[in-house]
Amino acid sequence: MTVPDTSAAAPPLDPTEKSTRRRSLIAVCSAHAVHDGLTDVIYVLLPIWQAQFAISYAMVGLLRGSYSGMMAGFQLLASRMAKRWGRERMLIGGTALAGLAYLVAGQAGGLAVLLFALLLGGLGASTQHPLASSIVTDTHEAGGGVKEALSQYNFAGDIGKTLIPALVGLLLLVCSWQTSVSLIGLLGLAAAGLLWWLLPRKGELQANQKKAGKTIVGNGSKGGFRALLATGTLDSAVRMGFLTFLPFLLKSKGAGTAGIGMALSLLFVGGAFGKLLCGYLGARIGMMKTVWITETMTSLLIVLALWLPLFGVMAMLPLLGLALNGTSSVLYGVVPELAEPGKREHAFALFYTGTIGGGALSPVLFGALGDAASVPIALMVLAAILLLTLPLAWKVQKGIAS
Repeated sequence: MTVPDTSAAAPPLDPTEKSTRRRSLIAVCSAHAVHDGLTDVIYVLLPIWQAQFAISYAMVGLLRGSYSGMMAGFQLLASRMAKRWGRERMLIGGTALAGLAYLVAGQAGGLAVLLFALLLGGLGASTQHPLASSIVTDTHEAGGGVKEALSQYNFAGDIGKTLIPALVGLLLLVCSWQTSVSLIGLLGLAAAGLLWWLLPRKGELQANQKKAGKTIVGNGSKGGFRALLATGTLDSAVRMGFLTFLPFLLKSKGAGTAGIGMALSLLFVGGAFGKLLCGYLGARIGMMKTVWITETMTSLLIVLALWLPLFGVMAMLPLLGLALNGTSSVLYGVVPELAEPGKREHAFALFYTGTIGGGALSPVLFGALGDAASVPIALMVLAAILLLTLPLAWKVQKGIAS
């Protein structure tokens, strides 16, 4: 149930409050772009690390999953620690830690140090999603426009996914992977400095929090929320599994390092616009129909990617990215409608933890499948599993209507 929007009756924002909103939005968008870029640049580096350290696909999946696993597992703890130390301090510290982790990875001479660096980076990244989302919500409730601000925040994450992997792909043409990774680490530290300068202090937020004019009250459908969580977890698992194998699929078709970086950029550009388009589509035709369209399209395109030549795969990657990433924005918007009254933040934390956790576990499981069978077989299984989200979406729709 949604309470009627009363934000129009809120007092006009003074220049100070407008400045606070603008600074906070720029800060959280920057944080999301850098963190998502640092997370997804790993896909460009996985083939290089496999050759450097002579590791199996299962170990490749473990490297990818270690970063996401730490990020998922410590989000609830980060939220609790923020109550004591402050969200702004935790977000700045987490961003600095993620940058430091890449500096450590750049000095890694063995697999153990590399794994430690990725675990450290995931720990720093765990602060970003829950804390940045709550900051942008608090600073925009007073004057309205929370959904618009959150959409910009989500879009910024995909911009980071697009630019940073492409940047590393280009850097790898002129310098070693160690130098490239170290430069990305410095970018993380610079982002932490930007956050320290831009983020409003706690006292600047109090006036905004007192003027909140929009409230969403969920219906508390436990069955609907469980189905939503399962849908999001499967969607994330397939997305992360596919992204883990995509560089190897492209490599088998003749793509080089720069080509893989460009392919990921094309995929993420499509994903960025997919979040905007699917959010609009979900509002027009409903969550269930939108999920059925995007998940069916994703499954079919994954299978198609196995048979197309390199040029064909590169050409359809933006469309695949649109469907692959678009579902998440639709599911995210349903969380407030299914949350128990007064437990909206807890519901978001559970949803983030479940989806990111599924994405962290997926590369390990499907990496083992890739070793036992082959990469094409693993991708076929991913495409089949994604179709399980179709009946789950129907269950979510029933929960919303209850």
